[in-house]
Amino acid sequence: MKDETQPSRVAKANAATKSDRARSNSRLLLASGSPRRRELIGLTGWPVDIRPTRADETPQPGETGRELTRRLARLKALAVAPSDGAVVLTADTTVVDGEDLLGKPADGRAAREMLERLRGREHSVLTSIAVRAPDGTLLVDTCESSVPMRRYGDDEIGRYLAGGSPFDKAGGYGIQDGLFEPVDMRSFHDCFANVMGLPLCHVVRTLRRIGMEPGVDVPAACMAHLGYDCRVYPAILGEAA
Repeated sequence: MKDETQPSRVAKANAATKSDRARSNSRLLLASGSPRRRELIGLTGWPVDIRPTRADETPQPGETGRELTRRLARLKALAVAPSDGAVVLTADTTVVDGEDLLGKPADGRAAREMLERLRGREHSVLTSIAVRAPDGTLLVDTCESSVPMRRYGDDEIGRYLAGGSPFDKAGGYGIQDGLFEPVDMRSFHDCFANVMGLPLCHVVRTLRRIGMEPGVDVPAACMAHLGYDCRVYPAILGEAA
């Protein structure tokens, strides 16, 4: 008796052909002006166009970090006009310290206050991504990382502010900023790319839901590029460690 629960060879071949076609013809449209996100998405092997979009990032009354980032990621994705079958990718990141949401500092004073507040303590970074397929399907995923900060000095904060780096980053810092090194990397065990603003494994996981596969081993490419031994990607991607 034929087992109807198992796909036939023809069905498998058709599925493989469809997957290959999706992999080869798919193009991403990254709706972000962030240089960190452009840097990270370039590791995936997908052809990428860049079209920055803006949104009012003011939190609504009582909104949590998860609710804020998911709302803004959706809003950005819906604000981008369709482009020749491209898949739209957007992201939004915020820092959560206790019940407070820390976005990008408005000026040097705000940046200093954020950095003084965060040092020597642990907080959370949330990034939500939104993917809009050509058929209008909209998918949202969220990554949350616990970030322990080292006890940097006031003079280090001053030099960091003088360099101008804090002002386009949620929480006023970048985990990748090697001259400052704000994060205690000995105690950090979560997604490095998420804290930079684009959790690549969540991007891969979400794009797989619409039939897109990267042309490279994204976790390996990410770890090599960032110089970070990531231990969370197998759980995110459902792979054996």
